[in-house]
Amino acid sequence: MRAEALKGHLDALLLAVLEDGPQHGYAVIETIRDGSGGTFDLPTGTVYPALHRLERSGFVHSRWDTVGGRRRRTYELTLTGRQVLSKEREVWNTFSTAVSTLLARRPWPATS
Repeated sequence: MRAEALKGHLDALLLAVLEDGPQHGYAVIETIRDGSGGTFDLPTGTVYPALHRLERSGFVHSRWDTVGGRRRRTYELTLTGRQVLSKEREVWNTFSTAVSTLLARRPWPATS
């Protein structure tokens, strides 16, 4: 699935992935891919700019770590990010319920 299909939902997915604890950028990409059964295989050019945007908004913060001699940036959810994620979940639940209802096969009443 193309990254454009996630437009408007990418930030919520990134926040959700970081909910259980800090992850470096590539681990975020792997978690999204693995957690979606491979449906969302997002390129780095989509994920990293979104993580930077979330950091500028105060929803995540990052730090540089060195692991095995390699530097990598680790991202972590902030308290504000947790609050935003909670609101995003509410919005998603309302949206997905409405879409599922409309997409269900059923005879619709005739309109006049």
